[in-house]
Amino acid sequence: MTPATVPGAALPGTYAAVAEALAVLVLLVEFAMLRAPLSRSQVRLYAFQSLAVTALAAFVAADRHIPGLYAIAGISLVLKVVVIPAIVLRLLRQARVELVPSHRLGVATMVLLALVAAGFGIFVIGSMPIHSRSLPAPALGLATAAVLVSFLLVILRSDVVSQAIGFFSLENGVSVASLVVAAGLPLIVEVAFFFDLLVAVVVFGVLMRVHHQRSRTLSTTALDRLRG
Repeated sequence: MTPATVPGAALPGTYAAVAEALAVLVLLVEFAMLRAPLSRSQVRLYAFQSLAVTALAAFVAADRHIPGLYAIAGISLVLKVVVIPAIVLRLLRQARVELVPSHRLGVATMVLLALVAAGFGIFVIGSMPIHSRSLPAPALGLATAAVLVSFLLVILRSDVVSQAIGFFSLENGVSVASLVVAAGLPLIVEVAFFFDLLVAVVVFGVLMRVHHQRSRTLSTTALDRLRG
């Protein structure tokens, strides 16, 4: 009997392909956020990236029979796809800001640095003997690459919105990594991560509002000059 005629023989390959495609999508959206010229575009890209992470969690839950991940996917859908983007977009409407105020390097340079960081994460993590029952090991390298690019978004964009979105999307990369390493974590542990994210949203929301009221801009260039 050939592998093609064995019942379920093609399932592992299909599962790995779908999981890795969703992980790649998370990383590609991170690159798009890095070069997005509009603040609103960054927020919408974050919502789309969060939707990809939500789909990945639901996919793992269905295929690997981990019921707790359905709750995680539901919370992620409500909080990261709907609530957080709505809050940030409302703050942007109040600030009447469309363009990302500034960036420290040119777009081409930022993308090149992001490619180097992503390649480093993928190849270094890929060389480690990591095995997982929930996701293919390459997904961990892609998640690490997304985290590194998120750090670059926070560092290279000098405005509050980009730095907030970079921090929120960093959590998406960590979520993908947690699905690879420990998809069966207790639900209370995963909910604690969402609580930390919600606290970060409140902090960044207050920072955006206060900073805009005082300087009439969302750029952090003036704050950089306060460093000793």
